Amino acid sequence: MRVLVVGAGVAGLALARGMLRDGHDVTVFEQRPHLQSGGGAVTIWPNGATVLDQLGVDMAGAGQELSAVRVMTSTGRRLATLDVAAMAQGLGAPVRMVPRRVLLQRLVEDLPAERIRYDAQVVGVSGTDSAARIDFADGSCIDGDLLIGADGLHSMVREHVGAPPAESTGWCSWQGLVSLPRPVEDPRAALMIVGRQGNLGLWPAGGSELQWWFDLPWSPDFVRPPCPIDLIRARFEGWSDPVDQMLAVLTDADLAGSPYPHFRHPIPGAGRGALTLVGDAAHTMPPTMAQGTNQALLDTMVLCRTLARLRTTSGVELSRALRRYEQARRRKVAAVSRMTALQLSHSEMVLRPAAWIPDRLHTWGLTLFLRSVSHRRMASEINRSLGLAGAGQPAGRTTDRRH
Repeated sequence: MRVLVVGAGVAGLALARGMLRDGHDVTVFEQRPHLQSGGGAVTIWPNGATVLDQLGVDMAGAGQELSAVRVMTSTGRRLATLDVAAMAQGLGAPVRMVPRRVLLQRLVEDLPAERIRYDAQVVGVSGTDSAARIDFADGSCIDGDLLIGADGLHSMVREHVGAPPAESTGWCSWQGLVSLPRPVEDPRAALMIVGRQGNLGLWPAGGSELQWWFDLPWSPDFVRPPCPIDLIRARFEGWSDPVDQMLAVLTDADLAGSPYPHFRHPIPGAGRGALTLVGDAAHTMPPTMAQGTNQALLDTMVLCRTLARLRTTSGVELSRALRRYEQARRRKVAAVSRMTALQLSHSEMVLRPAAWIPDRLHTWGLTLFLRSVSHRRMASEINRSLGLAGAGQPAGRTTDRRH
């Protein structure tokens, strides 16, 4: 099939690799003049790592593998330590913090240059059961058999299929990626601290790089202060020594792109015709569980698998296949979205009972949840068909498996 993908983020590039692997003619259209290399870091959990392996994306040496996530209150009370190493062993792949630019670079490796068209501003999309079309700002257009919206939070394709817009959660993140003059004490341990009116995270991202974020309430009438670092310091100083060290390094320049309001999409119902959605275009969610990138990769896996089982590419059969993909993802991604919408910030009294739960139960609960929403049976079938020994073993290069 001739597949048209709108958006060259993680979801769009992953789709391009998967569609080429499966023998389709795919082109990705990106409105920016080049691959976006900015942004902070993303957490690749085992469910996302499995898909990257299947796509032949070699993540060796990228970012930082994590072995633990330590959770505390703003007063220093220990709440839990997640044994991430045990989770990785149980789920078959490591947990890795990776700068977004590095992940995009790995995804685009071996991808023929002609498969991505930059400076392609989409102004309209349309589709029937048997065809799809994109209209561009320069007056040109292109037709295909299938159109996939991977164009993020403000997706034009989402608007066309009639899915409701995203809703604010009332929170935002001040965040970024910083290179520290000296490494953190334990480069394999991430830190989360939860308080009454906010929370924060310090997650090693490889080498001297550290992903940081400070979450605070937000509303549409928010007025950005002239010196936002003063706001952040006033709210978070004294929460811990590592936090104070970070705040001493950060400047207003580091906060230039922030804040990033949190939004959550209502999970869309059935799409229409030869159009469908993946990634943030389908299900933007708060970053609470760091699952946005991983859910986008799972979309890619399920969509590619569903299309690979088509006996014919007739319009009716293709439309039915897309609806099966959407149905397969809807319940699982809705569960993840609900979890990410839970409010972390609470008073010390409310948070205290979490410390009574053994760490192994915290770890077991998150492992069980990720296993339940990750299409493990389908992933195993795909691994066998691609000749992968397990979810954590890298596959061959994309170009080696094309047919």
